Amino acid sequence: MRRRKQNWLFWLLSICLCLTFGPFQQTVKAESAPLDIRADAAILVDAQTGRILYEKNIDTVLGIASMTKMMTEYLLLDAIKANRVKWDQTYTPSDYVYRLSQDRALSNVPLRKDGKYTVRELYEAMAIYSANGATVAIAEIIAGSEKNFVKMMNDKAKELGLKDYKFVNATGLSNEDLKGFHPEGTSTNEENVMSARSMAMLAYQLLKDHPEVLKTASIPHKMFREGTEDEIKMDNWNWMLPGLVYGYEGVDGLKTGYTEFAGNCFTGTAKRNGVRLISVVMNAKDASGKTTKEARFKETEKLFNYGFNQYSLETLYPKGYQLKGKETLPVVKGKEKEVRVATGKNLDLLVKNGEEKQYKPVYVLNKKKMTKEGKLVAPLKKGETVGYMTLEYKGDDALAFLSPDMQKNIRVPLVTTAEVEKANWFVLSMRAVGGLFVDLWTSVAKTVKGWL
Repeated sequence: MRRRKQNWLFWLLSICLCLTFGPFQQTVKAESAPLDIRADAAILVDAQTGRILYEKNIDTVLGIASMTKMMTEYLLLDAIKANRVKWDQTYTPSDYVYRLSQDRALSNVPLRKDGKYTVRELYEAMAIYSANGATVAIAEIIAGSEKNFVKMMNDKAKELGLKDYKFVNATGLSNEDLKGFHPEGTSTNEENVMSARSMAMLAYQLLKDHPEVLKTASIPHKMFREGTEDEIKMDNWNWMLPGLVYGYEGVDGLKTGYTEFAGNCFTGTAKRNGVRLISVVMNAKDASGKTTKEARFKETEKLFNYGFNQYSLETLYPKGYQLKGKETLPVVKGKEKEVRVATGKNLDLLVKNGEEKQYKPVYVLNKKKMTKEGKLVAPLKKGETVGYMTLEYKGDDALAFLSPDMQKNIRVPLVTTAEVEKANWFVLSMRAVGGLFVDLWTSVAKTVKGWL
């Protein structure tokens, strides 16, 4: 009877424990589970530093479809900046551009064969509506032909330090969709390809060098040739813009893409609380494994939620910070024998929640400004840069960037806090004499010690 009672109490206690702690355990497991991004490749990046916050197959080369147009945008904005092309200059469609623009099975604004279109009109049609005919028109305006423009695209990719890429046309369409008009030197079955890392690098450079791209990329709707019989409503394919189907706070770019070869892709960017993120998803899929327009936005939302919820911008070390024990550096030939140094600006970083103490400050001095003995040489100006302070990460994950040289983005200048004038010849002479006597007495002391 006693054993039955003990068994009954044991099972009652077990049931109570399950009811009490079961849901809590499930919540913890869900929160700690890795991101389940349904895409062939994906990446999330801090747009300020190029630091990678999430990655999946980021060096796998895949189709990029109309995300290609980001390179076309980059080259156009380069040309505008260099005054080689003007926004108000006009263009009359070539036979190829005219025929391509009439294909409404593709994203297009039909262009008249004898029409005149400004560069700005064509740019807006490309950036907002992904118009393919308008894109080739821009290529012809800049380079004379799409063939020449494709060379420019590949050359610029190399210049920007991209890896794992190949551009065969300006639009991102499959060459076989160009009805025999694919650029000379490319074959019918070729595709534009790139890795997620390189796609994110292109977005990073585009935002860094031409931030004005967002003024157009963020327009949800616009009328092409408004007020004319050629008027067409252009709805932005980026459905994550606020107010659209999958509107997400802070999203203001960049470019979607789809071909049968590439699947549904999206390079997105969003800014909240001073933090800008860049995301890329390639061949995004729904729960059934099917690539869909909706999937590319839902998977991007997962990435943005992770970035904005798990990371925050922190000032780890303020301007004027001095590393303990290294507040001063020795100086030669100066009125003073040392000078105080400190950081010249705040060291701000996007930090994962709870990891603020995982970053250790490290000084790196400019050896070109120092003697072999590690001393600065007077004269020195106040605020003169003598090196930099960077960070050593002590967390579990590697501190990874889109490219190794982007590590320089987490450093701040190390500067002198006071002026050090060069000592006159008399002071330097007396120091030399004093040093001679010090060396002499040191030598005598060592000799006497040896005798003893």
